Amino acid sequence: MLQAGLAGAVLFNPEREADPLAIAAGFTALLLPYSLIGPFAGALLDRWDRRNVLVVANALRGLLILLAAATVAMGADEPVLFTLALIVVGISRFVGSGLSASLPHVVPVRNLIEANALATTLGAVVAVTGAGCAVGLRALVGSDDLGSGITTAAATLGSVAAALFAARFTKGALGPDEVDEPPQTLVAIARGLFDGARAAVRTPTVLAGFVALLAHRAAFGILLLLTVLLVRFKLETGMTGLGEVAGMVGLGILLAGLTTARIVAKFYRRRTVVAALVVGGVSVVALGLPMLMITTLAAALVVSYAGQIVKLCVDAAVQRDIGDEVRGRVFALYDTLFNVAQVVSVSLAALVVAPDGTSPGLFAAAGICYLIGIAGFVSVSRRHP
Repeated sequence: MLQAGLAGAVLFNPEREADPLAIAAGFTALLLPYSLIGPFAGALLDRWDRRNVLVVANALRGLLILLAAATVAMGADEPVLFTLALIVVGISRFVGSGLSASLPHVVPVRNLIEANALATTLGAVVAVTGAGCAVGLRALVGSDDLGSGITTAAATLGSVAAALFAARFTKGALGPDEVDEPPQTLVAIARGLFDGARAAVRTPTVLAGFVALLAHRAAFGILLLLTVLLVRFKLETGMTGLGEVAGMVGLGILLAGLTTARIVAKFYRRRTVVAALVVGGVSVVALGLPMLMITTLAAALVVSYAGQIVKLCVDAAVQRDIGDEVRGRVFALYDTLFNVAQVVSVSLAALVVAPDGTSPGLFAAAGICYLIGIAGFVSVSRRHP
């Protein structure tokens, strides 16, 4: 609901103008916190009671969403709005990384892929539902600054509910079981990314997965910008069209959640990742280049399905092959790398994209990202059988 509310406020608000660079700035505000907060979240999740982190982070996020909504309603300039979005989404990193690091404490190791698929599937269903509620609420209260502010404020309900559910866990139930960090908190934070990188490089399954997912996120960033521009300017379907695209992305994630465990069980993880990258690359070119609404929706479905399969495989590799004492820091590195890649790809694409999104060369560039991902994944896998 927060993301849909902010998207409506900045991208589809008749009181504001949005060009490719402004859109890229908006995506940066929503994605960059994952990178800025990641090292802090990783180190502290391996140091503090994760149950308490989830409770406090959700409660604080709810309060800041209300503040962000107030700035939208008052017509604040984009820099102010983007700064608040940075803080709100940054706090969300504690929630996302906390879930990933805590999952092995409540699910048997042999069921991690299924558990990740279930969590992601439920998350996708709720996310799409939330976006749909935001679109519907926006239609009722208006698309101007006041209406966008009301829509954004509704997202507070989700954070409050999350804090209440997190509070139901007993203290210590989600780990960490032991602390393998320097006693000084600031030193631990400073070393967080380094420790995570060292653990990832020493774990071949995780390193290869990182290469594959990095390529997907770079391609996805390009497609994200192209889709918003096409929907708003060329296809002229507005917020409704963007909602339809989001729905297809959610459906792709849902399908991946339902099928990934069976695919991996039959074809093994390495083949599954390579196949998913091939499907993603082919669909970007074949379905993206026509630049019609029907093919855009199909591309959203297939690309999100393929990318989510890769992500589920990487999540399971980190949870299975990385020790609990450093797992939070590896997930922090995970978030930092992939969201930086997405921010950079969106920003670079904004510099060369056509104002209405009709840039065939960028679709080809996204396809090339998948090819690089395949080559890198296979290379690392062969060096580390």
